[in-house]
Amino acid sequence: MLSRTADSLYWLSRYSERADFVARILDATLRLTTLPQSYAGERNEWESALASAGDTALFQTLYSSVNEETVRDFLAFNPQNPSSIRSCLETARENARAVRTALTSEMWDDLNCAWLELKKYDNDLSQEEFARFLDWVKRVALTFDGSAYRTMLRNDAFWFTRLGSAMERADNTARILDVKYHLLLPATERVGGSLDYFQWTTILREVSALTAYHWVYRESIKPWLVADLLILNKEMPRSLSNCYEILVRYLDMIADAYGRRGASQRVATTTRARLLSSSIDEIFSNGLHEFVTDFVVDNNRLGEAIIEQYLS
Repeated sequence: MLSRTADSLYWLSRYSERADFVARILDATLRLTTLPQSYAGERNEWESALASAGDTALFQTLYSSVNEETVRDFLAFNPQNPSSIRSCLETARENARAVRTALTSEMWDDLNCAWLELKKYDNDLSQEEFARFLDWVKRVALTFDGSAYRTMLRNDAFWFTRLGSAMERADNTARILDVKYHLLLPATERVGGSLDYFQWTTILREVSALTAYHWVYRESIKPWLVADLLILNKEMPRSLSNCYEILVRYLDMIADAYGRRGASQRVATTTRARLLSSSIDEIFSNGLHEFVTDFVVDNNRLGEAIIEQYLS
């Protein structure tokens, strides 16, 4: 496979996954803002939404204040934000068009129709209409991912799409955990209180894991168990451990097919081994923020290795 074809497949999957992630951030933020002002005290949900997306610096160059209207516009519709939902779907479609013959007709139709329908939406939506828009974005990403899984040959084209999805999903889950633990809970609110409980529940909804949590732990929401589910549980599709099981598997398949191993296989295997050897007690003892920060660095290093080894 040509490196530019692999590059387009990898990035179209990353941007499709990122559009889904941003929609989930916004959906969770809307849920958190439904709490009465007196219930939470000092509020910072929209700042936390920006922090989760990792776009605060760019936002500050485009807007003078942080509120629902500006953050909605920036994260959902602003073409100047490369990680807005609009930009993500546009970039995913451009990459798909560049490798049209490497995709199944179902995959192309899903992305192309989504792009055409997206043009009907803007930031003038009411809150209820905006919530329906976010549900639509999540369905688009789910449909595209399902099309890829159900219709592609299990060859290197499929492997590179899976790499892109797993890379983006691991980064997104890590950011969600770090922002919740480090930024979202007001200083005046106690950990384990009612607001803390509501926020962790919202985070689980954000990553479609609330039902899974109750299946696995069969008890009320506890921060360390949420972190255990989203970091170490290999059965949880969005957990860091599951993402790295996928990354190691498909990087090994690519290496076997191409007859050569390299830095990406080494970095992925090392990061997976670190996750396998960790316990949630150890993670919280040493600091969840520090663990997640180190993970994001390792994940970025893997992304750079994949680009250098296969995509450039």
